[in-house]
Amino acid sequence: MRPSRRAVITTATAAAVSATSTAAAAEPRRRLRTGFERLAQDGYSLLDGQKIGIVTNPTGITRDARHIVDVMHADTRVDLRAVFGPEHGFRGTAQAGGSEGRYDDPATGLPVYDTYLKSGRPLADVFTASGVDTVVFDIQDVGARFYTYIWTLYDCMESAQLAGKRFVVLDRPNPATGRAALGPVLHKEFATFVGRQPIAQAHGMTVAELARLFNGEFLTEPVPLETVPMSGWKRSDFYDASGLPWVPPSPNMPTPDTALVYAGTCLFEGTNLSEGRGTTRPFELLGAEGVDRRWAAAANELALPGVRFREAYFTPTFSKFQGKTVGGVQVHVHDRAAFDPVRTGIALLVTAKRVWSGFAWRPDHWIDKLTGSARVRTMIDAGADTDEVVAGWQEDLAAFRRMRRKYLRYR
Repeated sequence: MRPSRRAVITTATAAAVSATSTAAAAEPRRRLRTGFERLAQDGYSLLDGQKIGIVTNPTGITRDARHIVDVMHADTRVDLRAVFGPEHGFRGTAQAGGSEGRYDDPATGLPVYDTYLKSGRPLADVFTASGVDTVVFDIQDVGARFYTYIWTLYDCMESAQLAGKRFVVLDRPNPATGRAALGPVLHKEFATFVGRQPIAQAHGMTVAELARLFNGEFLTEPVPLETVPMSGWKRSDFYDASGLPWVPPSPNMPTPDTALVYAGTCLFEGTNLSEGRGTTRPFELLGAEGVDRRWAAAANELALPGVRFREAYFTPTFSKFQGKTVGGVQVHVHDRAAFDPVRTGIALLVTAKRVWSGFAWRPDHWIDKLTGSARVRTMIDAGADTDEVVAGWQEDLAAFRRMRRKYLRYR
């Protein structure tokens, strides 16, 4: 007897469901565990018998959105003695270029010390005055060389070594993935707090991997360092794969989408165009008075992978062009895997200069600090196109990628 069409479909559907279930059972859904989760799961044994201070900010949270300082303070297994706040502060009350100063945290009573713009012996003296034995670091990074938390990490490692302290880094995901290092590598003569050491503009590393690299390559004397890696994270993962809540690491980093473009569009801080501060889409909205639809058209003509540009008009509530309506572009990433933020940032600089006669670099040549040398600025001024500018850093980038490879912890 010939089976009915419905029976064939039902049987085929059941087989497909069974195959899917079998595959799912064979490959259970990964759950990412942060360094802090793994530390706590192990009963804080790594901190046993130590007086602890922690460098953190609002991003130092658990999966259920509790701050790790509150969690550790309430746990008798941890002798938490101090908190160290970076730029924007421990509880995140300060804007860019600001901090919270020295105070006692109202929630826990713990002393909070300010690390912002402190390094070397002055920061070592802060660690000494706090009375801690071990300094723990747990801050969410965004993957760009000029995002200052990784240099807070570097400065704290260096100063902990000077103060004779042990250093522990609790790892978190790189929201822009850890697939590749991209962009120009800092030249040492351009070192500032937006780039202490020669790493790529988009480093493609986690904070624990960077800590190992700093210790192995750049610190004059290595600090006694231990890192607590994540479990369940792959280098190709974007932040939404983590299942973790997103807390803005700074006031102008509101979403993981911001972090995705930041390594490229932050370069507009070095120009007279708005980088979108004072809008709900910082670093995705770019513009200035007098810019019109020609910029979006010129950028779209380049057919850059994974991204499109929309003619946009906006009115910043603070920062550049406060209260004024400006024209420009909105960056729309439609294929995250193909998108190259640094190449895109360069292409936007090149096209902005080409279509808008008012384009100018900041008079202090801040662009050189962001890109790590004068090369990008001088090449664009000389009329170089995007491909030529990108070609100019490939030798330095290849050398950094070789060095970076030794310190990677995840696949």
